[in-house]
Amino acid sequence: MKVLFLEEVKNVARPGEIKDVADGYARNYLIPNKLAVRATQDQLKGLESRRAALERKAAKADAEARNLAETLNGIEITIKARVGEQHRLYGSVTASDIAEAVKTQTGHDVDKRKIELEEPIRRAGIHEVPIHIGKDLVPKIKVVVEGED
Repeated sequence: MKVLFLEEVKNVARPGEIKDVADGYARNYLIPNKLAVRATQDQLKGLESRRAALERKAAKADAEARNLAETLNGIEITIKARVGEQHRLYGSVTASDIAEAVKTQTGHDVDKRKIELEEPIRRAGIHEVPIHIGKDLVPKIKVVVEGED
């Protein structure tokens, strides 16, 4: 069945593309979840205006992501944590903690899944942490973990 994709389906199609997919996949998944519609003559007529709207929306999202990346690049976030001997933390600083600190200190909302920590931070000090905002946009922030008294 030929369908017109309304939303991006990972590893299948992007919005505005017309693809031939299995009938069951279209009827049971794509169409009920409003990810695609059956490619009829009426749908194809409105395709160009829809494509233009989708391109404008994508350009706006890209501009916002670039602005956020420029804002976050090189900023310094301070997190206070309980510290034991040899500057080791009693717990750890996770991506969730960093996302919350970015939100409170800068006002920008960052998804914790976008913060690329190989493992939680367990030592006090300065750590450089990349944030994957979008395609080719990976600003690095400095996370300063300070010990509390």
